Amino acid sequence: MSTPFVPRSSGILLHPTSLPGPFGIGDLGPIAYRWVETLAAMKQSWWQVLPLGPTGAGDSPYQSFSAFAGNVNLLSPEVLQKEGLVSAELWAGEQFDGDHVDYARVTPFKTKLLRVAWDAFRGGKAAHLKPEFESYCAVEAGWLNDHALFVAIREALGGTNLVAWPPDLLRRNPVALAELEKKLASEILLHKFGQFLFDRQWTALKAFAAERGVRVIGDAPIFVALDSSDVWANPDQFLLDADRMPTVVAGVPPDYFSADGQHWGNPIYDWKRMEATGFAWWCARVLRQLKQVDLIRLDHFRGFCQAWHIPATELTARVGQWVDGPGLKLFERVRTSVGGLPLIAEDLGVITPDVVALRDALALPGMRVIQFALDGPTNLHWPHNFVPNSVCYTGTHDNDTVNGWYGTLNDHDRNYLSLTLGKGIGDPAWDLIRSAWASVAVLAIAPLQDLLSMGSDARMNKPGVATGNWRWRFRLDQFRPDVIQRMTDLTTLYNRVPTKTEPK
Repeated sequence: MSTPFVPRSSGILLHPTSLPGPFGIGDLGPIAYRWVETLAAMKQSWWQVLPLGPTGAGDSPYQSFSAFAGNVNLLSPEVLQKEGLVSAELWAGEQFDGDHVDYARVTPFKTKLLRVAWDAFRGGKAAHLKPEFESYCAVEAGWLNDHALFVAIREALGGTNLVAWPPDLLRRNPVALAELEKKLASEILLHKFGQFLFDRQWTALKAFAAERGVRVIGDAPIFVALDSSDVWANPDQFLLDADRMPTVVAGVPPDYFSADGQHWGNPIYDWKRMEATGFAWWCARVLRQLKQVDLIRLDHFRGFCQAWHIPATELTARVGQWVDGPGLKLFERVRTSVGGLPLIAEDLGVITPDVVALRDALALPGMRVIQFALDGPTNLHWPHNFVPNSVCYTGTHDNDTVNGWYGTLNDHDRNYLSLTLGKGIGDPAWDLIRSAWASVAVLAIAPLQDLLSMGSDARMNKPGVATGNWRWRFRLDQFRPDVIQRMTDLTTLYNRVPTKTEPK
């Protein structure tokens, strides 16, 4: 049996956008620091977040304009005020929804915030940041230059999707790009400054968490968005035709849950070309993300063994074929480049033996979600079937909350759940939290919604529903003081507080 990848411990899943605060969206300001202090008070070792990149279609963090950039909507106005870059007058009189993220109002406000900060910086304010900004631009140039240019061009074109760009820009004609770089020079620097501010604020928050024994689990979607600086800057790394359009796109075939399968629309990597470069793009991506987080949840792990290739002309996922991915070769190269594999394999859904073999050959922990366990005693998602090298969840960002889920169960499933857990069901969320924390899984994670015993109205995402997701936020008055003591007691009881002699 492989050595556990972390000490026995636990954590909470909460994306920063869901934090409370006065600016319409959770951010990296004072309340984020209070959240970290609350995690430490509950004896939690981990804060799990969703992808931190700029959100694209449907406001989804899984459809980002970049696999390398940060989401400037998370910038804290209060931190920028302390830096001397903005004044509170900027948001005087602004009224935002406190219960949900109103992206239609938040995005213009944060865009304005960044522009005011940039103008102040150009005008000589916060001069102490100038050497740091210049150093940042040099160190991160490998992705930052292309991303800032991509965003500046996209905005100049009125937000036009990459595939509809003029051909000379889509194909990165050197003459056309040189002309635009000169014309958009200030805008390009603005976007570089936004990334600098995001990294500065996030790095400070992460360091604050580390000082309190809290580390961060991030999330890396296997595929990137077609409308992204990644595809624009690296077209040779994807299966595209001569017009820079995908020849095939990603998804999953029809199954019990979906007669048409899932048509994601993401371009698929040209793994042979990537292998010829030593998987340089992937190594750079993982190294970049490990500046932001301590562990990475690798989404759709099975896609590294085989991915469902859907012809780009198809509107559903019914037609397609399984095509081999890079497998072990990619991860061996990443291990050499990074110095390890600080990864969690998202191995949910229909998993074939080759996926299990790859996961185990790499000694990566897989995921277990108790909500998926009701179809029989041999189901791997029951705690009695866990192996230590796994990460147990009461639910994920794609699940309903435990209490919302429990409300949909029939009497048979409720009785079966009670029988398997060995007790009558009281508060379903806390019954599953206790079961997860008591399990042999080395790491147990619960979404904050479950700690707060919330129902379906607190669900973060409904897969297959294009709008209305990623909006949930909690209010400070919903966080009862007894939750802190209850979680502290449970974490201590089930030996999930790492000792000082164990590596943190």
